[in-house]
Amino acid sequence: MAAPLAKDAVKLACTTCGQMNRVPTSKLGAGPKCGTCGDPLVSGKVAELDPKTLNAVAKNDDLPVIVDFWAPWCGPCRQMAPEFAKAARSLKGRARFAKINTEDHPSVSAKNGIRGIPALILYQGGKEVARLAGARPARDIIAFVEQNAKLPR
Repeated sequence: MAAPLAKDAVKLACTTCGQMNRVPTSKLGAGPKCGTCGDPLVSGKVAELDPKTLNAVAKNDDLPVIVDFWAPWCGPCRQMAPEFAKAARSLKGRARFAKINTEDHPSVSAKNGIRGIPALILYQGGKEVARLAGARPARDIIAFVEQNAKLPR
């Protein structure tokens, strides 16, 4: 398992409004909210992103963020959605989960080199850390995050 974050606070971009927030690591499991819009920052749910918010989260978040690149017409994407949500609940307070619809935002696929969906990209510290292709069960998604990210305890 990767080493824990060594900071007393982490930066998190709100997945609703894009505003940057600073959250004490000791409060990550307590449901911190955005200082601007009041929406949850670490909810244990999968956030739906647009390209602007994806950029803010991928470039600025200190917590690991795993993004599912998907499309509504994709059978494996729809099949994996409940497993991705289960993994998000399991890693609440340690990682954030989001998805972006590649049909609504086709430029995102090109910019991120997505060749097939579903595709999972793990971001941390302003950069891509790892990728995982294809539909996966929750346990595989959790293991992928734990093996590739620096998680807070």
